Amino acid sequence: MQDKDSVRLAKRLAEQQQCSRREAEMLIVAGHVRVDGELVQLPEARVQPGQTISLDQSAKPEAVPPVTLLLHKPAGHTQWPDEKPGRKSPPSALDLLTAETLAQMDTPFPIKVLEQHFRHLQAFLPIPLPASGLVVFTQDKRVARKLAEEGQWLEQECIVGVKGKIEADGLELLQSGLPIRGNRRMPPCKVSWQNESHLRFALKGIAPEEIEAMCAAVGLDVLSLKRLRIGRVSLAKVPEGQWRYMMPWERF
Repeated sequence: MQDKDSVRLAKRLAEQQQCSRREAEMLIVAGHVRVDGELVQLPEARVQPGQTISLDQSAKPEAVPPVTLLLHKPAGHTQWPDEKPGRKSPPSALDLLTAETLAQMDTPFPIKVLEQHFRHLQAFLPIPLPASGLVVFTQDKRVARKLAEEGQWLEQECIVGVKGKIEADGLELLQSGLPIRGNRRMPPCKVSWQNESHLRFALKGIAPEEIEAMCAAVGLDVLSLKRLRIGRVSLAKVPEGQWRYMMPWERF
């Protein structure tokens, strides 16, 4: 039950600053407003008449720019919540996107972490549940359009742990394209040995989930799969279970 004396923070701020309700909401969402010294980013938060509302100096009512988040998904996590009723779902990678799991890296970091950055995200280019590595969540319509329209043909780099004895010409078969889609051959791709138990794949027009069938066709079992890069955007040194912002100068 709401206290009859409380009001929405956006309304109180608009009255205090003599601005519109919309401008007040933008100031709050952008992380410029404190209630009794505590940062509050929800315009609908309730405040009492005696509470002190403060605004950062030089704050301007501007919309929060959309962001793209690059997560190092652990194996066993879905890329998006599984909402099928009556079934226990695996953990969702979306739950790992919090201010606390931001990777501490040397990359220049001009962005203030806001609760708004974790809302209205879209996910693209999924990897299998047992796989780990780079997954993309974005609010940016330009990025979303790029990944939706061209994502299949962006080069994806994956490291694949394997066991078994590869056929004599297995590496050449993987590189030239395998007939694993009925009578249709897979597109050519770049495949090389990283070490005696790991292959490096650079794929275009081939989804990561098809790597297992490709390896099986040449006598190998897949033990692990980790995606390192999509196009020109890499996971970099993000630890597993953490994420980073895609920088303004990065392009897929």
